[in-house]
Amino acid sequence: MNTNKEIQENIEEIESFLSNEYEVSPTELARNLKAIRQEDKELYLEYLEKVPHDSLGEIVLELPEHYLKEIIEHIPSDKLSEAIEELESDDATDLIQDIEEIDESKAQEILSNIDAEDQEDIKKLKRYSDDEAGAYMQTELFKASYDEKVEDSIKRFRELKSNGELENIHQLFIVDSLERLIFSVSLEDLITFDFQKTYKEIMDNKEEEYKPKYIRDEENISDVVLLFEDYDLTVLPVVDYDGKLLGRITSDDIYDIIREQATEQIYHLAGVDDDAEHEEGLVEAGKSRLSWLFINLLTAIVASIVIGLFDEVLNMYVALAVLMPIVASMGGNAGTQTLTIMVRQIALGEIDFDNAKAAIKKEITLAIVNGLFFALVIGVIAFIWFHEIKIGFIIAAAMLINLLCAGFFGTMIPLLLKRLDIDPAIGSTVFLTTVTDVIGFLSFLGLATLFLI
Repeated sequence: MNTNKEIQENIEEIESFLSNEYEVSPTELARNLKAIRQEDKELYLEYLEKVPHDSLGEIVLELPEHYLKEIIEHIPSDKLSEAIEELESDDATDLIQDIEEIDESKAQEILSNIDAEDQEDIKKLKRYSDDEAGAYMQTELFKASYDEKVEDSIKRFRELKSNGELENIHQLFIVDSLERLIFSVSLEDLITFDFQKTYKEIMDNKEEEYKPKYIRDEENISDVVLLFEDYDLTVLPVVDYDGKLLGRITSDDIYDIIREQATEQIYHLAGVDDDAEHEEGLVEAGKSRLSWLFINLLTAIVASIVIGLFDEVLNMYVALAVLMPIVASMGGNAGTQTLTIMVRQIALGEIDFDNAKAAIKKEITLAIVNGLFFALVIGVIAFIWFHEIKIGFIIAAAMLINLLCAGFFGTMIPLLLKRLDIDPAIGSTVFLTTVTDVIGFLSFLGLATLFLI
């Protein structure tokens, strides 16, 4: 085996897991396998083949998506089918869909080997689009009939749990004869019930206490995230249009969604593609960055054209060339602060185009206050530096103008993009930088032309 000291610790941990010496989480196993792959790809694939099917699915989900192609090429379809059967329905669906994007025939082969009931669950979940709540639910849940005795439902729960059919259970969902959700009971409340009574007898006059919060399967996943955050939920039942219980969404899925959204926003603000950045190839990442850098080049040319319009005054006053970048830089930084706040608030659903008046007012007020302060500071510095009071007044006025525009456009650009159904994080920085550069140069050099020539 081609090994070295750097991966010995990773190998030892994998070996300990395979020999059942101690339990290792799927996340930790995936981290170790990834480290091994970077040093020895053959050894990585060898260990991956040795991983038992009941752990394989969770490990594959933890590995980077671009590893999946070589995984499905080296792991037999029947083992992948067994691995997917061990996953909860939402994770199983995600993995099947990821495989479909790489090799549709392979995905169909794997799916055909899966238990018929699990197949049906996966097919149901695949019908939902990525922004619908139903796409993130798992069909495995603990439910009981309204007329059922508590003792009977607990006995059934014990059997399901011991057979490994239920995991991460926090709530019991009570349904009527048409499978419509009517109540939700935490397990800690459930153990206090009289086991000899039916749920109907216990719930009498307690409807409000056990009234469930739920989400429709076709509602947007962003609404689900807000519910989890607002009510500190661990699980949320999902129902259809008629109120029939379909599944549940758990907090671990919501944490994943929040992390993915935050990562996506950071990448978009920087003008890079998150999928391409996770690829190992330099070409893919390079292509992604190239497009936005090209747009930046065009906007920089626009700013340079504005500067070129004032070549006469620049030739006469060298001080203007020295001070000019300060105005544009301050405007860009101030605008980025506003932009970041606005993109975050829009992502959290705290603000939209219709209720943005207060936010615009706040940002413009802050821009005026900051503008006056820094206009005074840079005006005094410019006067002391170049001994010309007019230059001090010119750069002070330009600073105030540009910071005011930075606050206004830093607020409006993401709101306008959202109104046009475009992700506010995409391209906002490029547009804002262009605005602050052009206005900064135009105001500074325009005022200089007016008062110095």
